[in-house]
Amino acid sequence: MDAAIRDQSLTRAIVQLNPQSARAKRVVALVTIGVPAIGFVVACYLIATGRATALDYTLFAVFYAIQMFGITIGFHRYAAHKSFKTSRFFEGILMITGSMALEGPLFFWVSTHRRHHRFADQPGDPHSPNLSGAGLGGKLKGLWYSHIPWMFSGEESRVNVFAPDVLRDRHLYTYNRTYPIWALLSLLLPAVLGLAIGGTAQAAFSGFIFGGLARVFLANQAAWCVGSISHMFGSRPFVTRDNSANNWPVAVFTFGEGLQNNHHAFPSAYRHGMRWWEPDLSGWVLALLRRAGIVWDLRMPDRRMITERLRREE
Repeated sequence: MDAAIRDQSLTRAIVQLNPQSARAKRVVALVTIGVPAIGFVVACYLIATGRATALDYTLFAVFYAIQMFGITIGFHRYAAHKSFKTSRFFEGILMITGSMALEGPLFFWVSTHRRHHRFADQPGDPHSPNLSGAGLGGKLKGLWYSHIPWMFSGEESRVNVFAPDVLRDRHLYTYNRTYPIWALLSLLLPAVLGLAIGGTAQAAFSGFIFGGLARVFLANQAAWCVGSISHMFGSRPFVTRDNSANNWPVAVFTFGEGLQNNHHAFPSAYRHGMRWWEPDLSGWVLALLRRAGIVWDLRMPDRRMITERLRREE
């Protein structure tokens, strides 16, 4: 892209926040990252002292899956990339569970992600690990920036530029506006279940810690590895204009999101695993949901298109 054209595109696409708004954004990011981190430390203490129970681990696993499916299937493949269609009822489930990840409201999430695709690993990419200079120092700086500090930047992606379709949808607008409710529910529901099942205040507290705060911390650390580690380390079977890579360990913990080279080659595909053996739990779940009639019109390139994009023989 010509530099002048890129600069004009960036001006239209990005809002430079005023000092007060930028400060408010940083406070929200700090609370969203810092409070779950404290919960994770408490969870480690409970485990080390033998106070963690089977219920705690179960609540962690259940809400980890809820959060990850909400983000990967709901916010990402459905809202951001329109990879499939579904009913308004199931759409609501996806938008609520995606909001429970505490990764920001729907409009923020979709506009930020689409901006990432438009400027992938170029100036304008909100969280590229490859724009902080050459050498080991630059690589490490970029890796760290793309994982967390980018969320404290004083800029914001324009929703009307990157997500006008989402902005016009009154149903999606409602889920975006009610984000604080679903974020709070994400933390309180594990505590309520802990109390209902465990029957004690301690069980409620542990549910809040394991199913709430610690789960949010670990799930989001895994999710942010998609933008950091998976854009620096891994295999690149497809020719793309960026440095996205297929990182299998990240893919396992993020239900397929770590297959970033596949995703950047075919952004609208409902499945990130281009071959049956690539770990993409969200893609497999969507295939099952299609069989059940819950989702339909799943977008996926055919085998010929995939083969033509490969740099080497399968």
